[in-house]
Amino acid sequence: MKVGAIVQARFSSTRLPGKVLKEVPAGSGITVLEHVTRRLKKSKRLDEIIVATVNKKDSDEIANVAKKEKVTLFRGSEENVLSRYYFCAKENELDVIVRICSDCPCIDPEIVDSIITRHIKSKSDYTSNTLTRSYPRGFDTEVFNFSVLEKAYKNAKKPSEKEHVTPYIYKRPKAFKITQVKAPRELYGPDIRLVLDTKEDYSFINAIFSLLFKKKAKFTAFDVVKTLRENPWLKSLNNKVIQKKI
Repeated sequence: MKVGAIVQARFSSTRLPGKVLKEVPAGSGITVLEHVTRRLKKSKRLDEIIVATVNKKDSDEIANVAKKEKVTLFRGSEENVLSRYYFCAKENELDVIVRICSDCPCIDPEIVDSIITRHIKSKSDYTSNTLTRSYPRGFDTEVFNFSVLEKAYKNAKKPSEKEHVTPYIYKRPKAFKITQVKAPRELYGPDIRLVLDTKEDYSFINAIFSLLFKKKAKFTAFDVVKTLRENPWLKSLNNKVIQKKI
């Protein structure tokens, strides 16, 4: 069984273009995408990490980051992200796909591993910590089987099902075995936003990294939540940002 993380990344973004190439902390020389790939390398359950970007010139720098980090690179459709995932997984012969977004620089490999383990042990078709929000946004992990991804690719019709990859699956609980993972009490934080999508998010994430990164480069989700509980004012930096709807 081959388990691979597919990290979707593109340069263009409606609210913050080039966000995955921004340095965190500012001036550190380390991009958001590099933080994501380096954290995923700490996973004990992943056999491969793939950066799946698009066939556009403005994403060449994203491809360069993937090469620098020595992870697999795949390029596919910009708008039809479902097809990008499908052909990426097929080309790399993945049996289980872990969907990770490239704008989550605090992604925790231990959370990723726990969801992969839960998925395999429960023999589920789709497992995630995103359907009922309990974890802070930014630790999002979705795990699904290639056979399920193939069904989605062949049958999805709605634009939202093609743009966001997994709605075709999780909106059909009668067709697929779906498992939802809830956060432990220590990590409960549905009001915390650790996703980079706006300038306010960038200020917030910079503040988190400025407090934690120099002390502990591979800080954990527990470190982040503990820091926010000790410094509740930090959440005011981006708590008015509205998450885009699918």
